Parts: sequence; structure tokens; C-alpha cells
Amino acid sequence: MINEKLQSYIESLIPDRNSLLIEMENYASQQHVPIMELAGIETMLQFLRIHKSNKILEVGTAIGYSALRMATALPDVKIVTIERDIERIHKAKEYINRSGKAEQIILIEGDALEVEEVVREHGRFDAIFIDAAKGQYQKFFEIYSKYLSPGGLIITDNVLFKGLVAEAEIETKRIRNMVRKIADFNQWLMNHSDYDSVILPVGDGIAISKKKR
Repeated sequence: MINEKLQSYIESLIPDRNSLLIEMENYASQQHVPIMELAGIETMLQFLRIHKSNKILEVGTAIGYSALRMATALPDVKIVTIERDIERIHKAKEYINRSGKAEQIILIEGDALEVEEVVREHGRFDAIFIDAAKGQYQKFFEIYSKYLSPGGLIITDNVLFKGLVAEAEIETKRIRNMVRKIADFNQWLMNHSDYDSVILPVGDGIAISKKKR
């Protein structure tokens, strides 16, 4: 992970977002809603631009921030996004409706481990973004990767978990268990025979996995 001074410098170079996105960033900060860090999401958006993704599945809507960032960066993209938290669903709908991007985004309400049949109706995806319950990353990957087109991307956030995956000793049992699950996922992912993967130390760590043709 890069140090805070360098991180601040990189973030200072990122162009300002529109007023709604800045409002969402402030809301997320005040209400402790986890959204993707600026450097991480800019990296993801650039990969999606280069890949020319037209249809994206997002596992973990939260308040709709990353979905709206993708819709803004890729004006022709269609996004299917999954969220189970009722309060966050209401907030996401509010922001999406205010954004003028509602036609690009389909919000599926429910647990991502239980709505596969609904997602299947939307066909294949060029990219999948996983940013939900960290302890379930491998299950999300296994469930939804079958709907990824050959050559498609799977992008997974928080895979370095504030750098804790590299720590030998972690005092809190709950955090220790979470770190172990993320580390196990990273090991599994990097050895997956159907994907070429790389972990980038930007934001909270993102994994970029390209499906082999």
C-alpha cells in the first residue's frame, strides 16, 4: 500500500466529480457507508473504459455511488446491481433517480447469494464488480462468473483490507477471521486456471481478473 502523503497527492490530481457524486461522497463519509476509495474507483473506471464494457453486473450497490460513477464514465453502459440492505436500497434509488441515469441502471433487491435466477434473466455481462460482504467473495465469484462473457473482467475491491492481509498478528478475532477469508480468496483467485489476475495496491486494493477465452 502506498503511504498517505502519496495517496493524498494522487487524489488531488483527480478531477472534481459532479455535485450529486460529491454529495454522495459526503453522505457516505458522515453515515459510515463504505464506498470505493477515489484512487481505486478511478483505476476501475479506466479498466472498464479500455475494456469497452457495455454491460456490467455489480454485487453490492450500497447507496449507488459506484454504479453512478460507472454510468457517468461509460454513457452507453447498462448496469445490473444487487443490494440487500433496505435503507441503502432506498437511498440508492433516490440518488439514481436524481442522477438522470436511471435508464442505465437496474437495481435488484435481495441477497446476492439468493438472486441468481433474477440476474440470469439479464444475460451475459462484459464485466462484474464485486464489492459486498468480504467473507463471501469466493461464493459471489463462483455464482456469477458463469454469466461473464469470454474475455470479460471481474473486478474485486478491498482485497488488501487496509494492508491487514500482510500482517502476521491481528488482535481482534473478528478482524482476524475476515482477513483470513480475504487472504484465502486472494490465494484462490491468483491460482484460478480460468483467469489471469493481478492485485493492484490502489485504494483498498483491487483485483483485476480477465477471463481466458
